Amino acid sequence: MKIISAYILLLLVCLVAVTTGVHAQANDTAAVSRGRWTIEGRASKITDKISHKLNLNRAQTEKIYVINEDIVRRMDAVKKNASLSKKERMTQFKALDSERSQRFKTVFTATQYKKWNDWEMNKKEHLEARMEKKRQKKELKNGQ
Repeated sequence: MKIISAYILLLLVCLVAVTTGVHAQANDTAAVSRGRWTIEGRASKITDKISHKLNLNRAQTEKIYVINEDIVRRMDAVKKNASLSKKERMTQFKALDSERSQRFKTVFTATQYKKWNDWEMNKKEHLEARMEKKRQKKELKNGQ
């Protein structure tokens, strides 16, 4: 009788563990598939990339996270503000990006800031090249 009770208890524990794991995984997958990262999650992801790229120490990483969280939160507010025109929205995004850069300057060493700035410039150049390629493709399509 004790063996059967122990077997049933073990079976129930396994069932609960599997059900909980599947439920948690389904929630994570659904959130990612909808592209709904939390502000904290996005700030953490950005901070992790920067920390890895620039070999930040723990104190620097914590300060950068706080800055990223603030900027991401404010960028979300700009995105959700339907009263802004596209041009106004872009102006505010650029201002927030500039503010982030200035705030980073107070946390990074000179070498880290230069490396980060070069990295950002490289990303912008790649983005501009992709946008130009897209414009040319659109022009070809419209011209035919």
